[in-house]
Amino acid sequence: MTETNSLNRQPTKLDYAAATQFKFNIIKLPKVEFFCTSVNIPGITLGSTTQATSLIDIPIPGDTLTYGALNVDFLVDENLENYREIHGWLTGLGFPKNHDQFQTFINAGKDRFPTGDGTAKNREAGRVDDTGFDTGAQYSDATLSILSSKNNPIMEVRYVDLYPTSLSGLIYDQQAGDTSYLSASVSFNYQIYEFATVGSGRTTETTT
Repeated sequence: MTETNSLNRQPTKLDYAAATQFKFNIIKLPKVEFFCTSVNIPGITLGSTTQATSLIDIPIPGDTLTYGALNVDFLVDENLENYREIHGWLTGLGFPKNHDQFQTFINAGKDRFPTGDGTAKNREAGRVDDTGFDTGAQYSDATLSILSSKNNPIMEVRYVDLYPTSLSGLIYDQQAGDTSYLSASVSFNYQIYEFATVGSGRTTETTT
C-alpha cells in the first residue's frame, strides 16, 4: 500500500549518485570495457494514444516502450585492438565483401555460447539436420555496475542481446598535444535493459 504520511516518505539515503562510480562489462569486447570512459543508462519512452470523446480527446498510456541507444566512449589503445574488436563485429554483421564474412563471424561466436561447437543449428520444428545459422552469436550481453562511494557494487543494469550500430572514426593530427589520446564512441541497440541486485539471477521491479 502506498504510504501517504509525509513524515514516513522521507528518503533514508541522502548520498547522491556520482558520475564516476561505475564499471562496465561486455562479454564480446573485453578490451573495450577495460578502456571505457563513459556509458549511459538509456532513456525510455512510452507510446501514447487518445480516446475520442464528444469533447476533448483523452490521452491514455500506450503499451509499447521505446529504448534509447546505449552509448559507450573509450580510449583507443595504440595497437587499435579495442577499436578493431568493434570494427570486426560490425563487419561480420554487415559482410561488405562477401557472404562468407557473416558465416565466419557466426561460427567464431563461441564467446556467446561457450558450450556450443560453433556450428550452425536450425531450430525449425520437425527439422533434425543442422542447417542454417545459430544467429545468437551476433549478440552479446552487457552489465553496468553502479558503485557506491567506497567503490562497492550496489546495483546492476543488465543489457540483453545488444549489437553495435555505429562506430565513430579516428582522427590523427600532427598538431595535437603530447597528452592528446585518441578516443572513440560506439552505439548499441539491444532487446531490453533491467535493474538487478548485485549477483542475483533475477531483476528487480520498481513499484509505486
